[in-house]
Order: sequence, then structure tokens, then C-alpha cells
Amino acid sequence: MAKNKRPRHVSAKDWDAVDSPALSADILAELRPARDTFPELAEASAKRKRGERGPQKKPRKVLISLRVEAGTLEAFKAKGRGYQTRMAAVLKKAAKQS
Repeated sequence: MAKNKRPRHVSAKDWDAVDSPALSADILAELRPARDTFPELAEASAKRKRGERGPQKKPRKVLISLRVEAGTLEAFKAKGRGYQTRMAAVLKKAAKQS
């Protein structure tokens, strides 16, 4: 059997540490459907439409359109990925100070 490909977000150390045994006939016979094992989760999942987000642990962010000077945007983007998160942090800090 082909070896599974490691996802990029999982380190090689963590990937190698997992020892997943092959599924035997005995293990397969003991498996139960998710709707029997976790009925609340299955019910909530059945109510959602495909692609619809479930309940969020954190409050959702609000989509806005914000115009900033080109130089400001370039400065945030120059520091690499995550520029929107850094901009949000600056705005949050300024909001707390006022």
C-alpha cells in the first residue's frame, strides 16, 4: 500500500510519531456510524448547508472596505504575509487607547 502524504501543516516529527495500525476485520466490525456515536454533532451537521460555517469559537470579524494611503499599505505588505492581521492589531490598540 502507498504511504500517505504528510500535510504541510504537520511537522515531520509529529507525522512520524503517529503509529496508525491497519484496520483489521475486528476493528471494522466494531466501528459505528458517527450519527450513532455523536448524535448532537450529526444533527447540527445535517442542518447546515454545504459550505456553510458552523458555530464559531470566536466572534466573526466584520467585512469592511477601508481606504488607506498607498505608502501605509506598502509598508505593512513589505513585512510579508499577515499584513491584514497586523493592521487589525494596530487599529485594535488605537481603539483601546481612545
